[in-house]
Amino acid sequence: MSVLVIGGDKLGNIKDYLKQNGFQTINHVTGRKKGDLKVDIPVNTDLVLILTDFIGHQLTKTIKGRVKEKEATVIYSKRSISYLDQNLKEFLKNKQ
Repeated sequence: MSVLVIGGDKLGNIKDYLKQNGFQTINHVTGRKKGDLKVDIPVNTDLVLILTDFIGHQLTKTIKGRVKEKEATVIYSKRSISYLDQNLKEFLKNKQ
């Protein structure tokens, strides 16, 4: 599976957590650079993970529109494993 993570300067243990849950490809966009507004969702992305405490409203709005176009699944989470865990388990359950 493939995930696009948006937000957060560094992923730290989130990257390891995603790998443990079956994501082989992990793309990351910090969301802090002006050019990040032009980010496109890579082909074959199974999940877009938006770290809400590290992203601006405009980028969130832009990504939301692109997710709709690509018909991808999006999860909003704080940059914390405990917040992410619950939402990711629900996504993985629906994926099966």
